[in-house]
Amino acid sequence: MARYDCLTPADFATAVAARPSPFVVDVRDATEFEAGHVPGSRSIPVHEIGHRRAELPISRITRVLVVGDSIKRMQAAAAWFVLMGFGDVGVLDGGFAAWTEAGEPVSIDEVLPEPGDVVVRPGRLPVLDAAGAAAMAHDGALLDARIGPRYRGETEPVDPVAGHIPGALNLPSADLSSSSDGRLLPAGPLRSVFEAAGVRANAPVGAYCGSGVTAARTVLALHLAGRTDAALYVGSWSHWVTDPSRPVARGQEATHG
Repeated sequence: MARYDCLTPADFATAVAARPSPFVVDVRDATEFEAGHVPGSRSIPVHEIGHRRAELPISRITRVLVVGDSIKRMQAAAAWFVLMGFGDVGVLDGGFAAWTEAGEPVSIDEVLPEPGDVVVRPGRLPVLDAAGAAAMAHDGALLDARIGPRYRGETEPVDPVAGHIPGALNLPSADLSSSSDGRLLPAGPLRSVFEAAGVRANAPVGAYCGSGVTAARTVLALHLAGRTDAALYVGSWSHWVTDPSRPVARGQEATHG
């Protein structure tokens, strides 16, 4: 049975040392990886992991471990979302910064990948298109993981239209962490945060953001909180606004009851 872990540095170190050896992927920038990384890890950009035809140097019987950092934690969650259908996937909570702060070993050695047999294909996890996102905002809880000003339409630094999907509930990704180090809250507090935001046990739940990356972390947190049915609107707001006929809401909407 697949496991979807968010691991402390100590648990991550134990997983790295396990046999058979796991595949450890580092999604940070190449320059950061070259300056120091988890021993045995390999640098692969998120967009390469996400390519539906990418053949990764991973064996189907090997566990996958994902390393990001306190800034790239969203990319680590995106890699988790793509790979978790493969099976047993773990993410280093707090990223590489947490690894070094815990005094774990750091390497600058290059690891040459061995041939693998994993081909990334879509459809392993629930995803939403625009119509599905609109329906979930009406019938369940569609969480907008962007900061409040972007949700309310007060500012929009990326897309040509500001606002949010009508009926969506604002839950900024930062609210899922206990501090600025990027570590997610434990399962119990996460459930409380989601409940306060309007997530209900008997209703569907999903998430979106600007481009789908930040919301992947929200979906990871939902899984940790027990909502393994959580869906991701991969295209997110950038896709929503490509069709001018889709409605746009602004301001602060009431929380679902």
